[in-house]
Amino acid sequence: MPRARIAAPAPPRRSRTGITSGRTSETRPNDWSPACVPSGSRPRRTRRRWNCPRDRRAGAPASAKLPSHALMDRGLGHSQIVAELHLDPKTVRKFMRAATADELIGAGPSGGRQTSLQGHAAYLIARFNEGCHSALRLHRELFERGLTVSERTVRRFVHRLRENAKPTARPPVPKVREVTGLILTHPDHRSESQQVLLKELRIRCGELADACDLVSRFASMIVNRRGQEELEQWTADAEASALPGLRGFATGLRKDWDAVMAGLTLRWNSGPVEGHVNRIKMLKRQMFGRAKLDLLRKRVLLAT
Repeated sequence: MPRARIAAPAPPRRSRTGITSGRTSETRPNDWSPACVPSGSRPRRTRRRWNCPRDRRAGAPASAKLPSHALMDRGLGHSQIVAELHLDPKTVRKFMRAATADELIGAGPSGGRQTSLQGHAAYLIARFNEGCHSALRLHRELFERGLTVSERTVRRFVHRLRENAKPTARPPVPKVREVTGLILTHPDHRSESQQVLLKELRIRCGELADACDLVSRFASMIVNRRGQEELEQWTADAEASALPGLRGFATGLRKDWDAVMAGLTLRWNSGPVEGHVNRIKMLKRQMFGRAKLDLLRKRVLLAT
């Protein structure tokens, strides 16, 4: 009969609680495990109420002393104040650097925190109102004035100005036909709104003002038949102007000067002749394809 082999005892292993035991031993907690600490003896962290600078907005006096300053007066350091107030170290450092509560909530004219642009805000606002809305250009101007500030800070400031600026609606641009009608209309027949619009156009465009003056003078010369006195001077002014259309028109007047002078001076004109030509063309269109030239000739003679 073979002998039975006796297994060696298993080596002890470390349990989760830190107590070495065998495979068959029960796991019991150590003295510092959470199960051994009574529920009533565990320290409980509580937040202390202190005079936060945010209470300034709720009606607290502006001269309220910060709790960090009171602890600093007692000789406590930064780490000790953090442990005493149970706040973030960065927040405590900010409170320790601030002289009053107004520096934390911002007592400036804009109600925000103090920035490096505090002494140059008026200059930036003035340049923005003048039409310079480029943050890069304003940053260069501040650098030339001796202020070292980041471009991001200037960009944020300009962004706030753009949000606060009220957009102004631009008036519609008049069409070319509308402007031409205003210029060619008799001054006595223009409405009040048309006169205001034409005045604004003359102020904004110097060439348009010159065109209005030349057209008005030429129209007055036609109505009053003062070509003998004014045509020479008007043609010289039109040729010296910066308007290509009027310069070409004046050049055409020079080519047929005698006829133009007679038309702007004498009371006779070619209106009756043009009327007869128009009547003959009308009769020709009516008789087209219906009869020969002899019938058309008789109708023209009888119509006179």
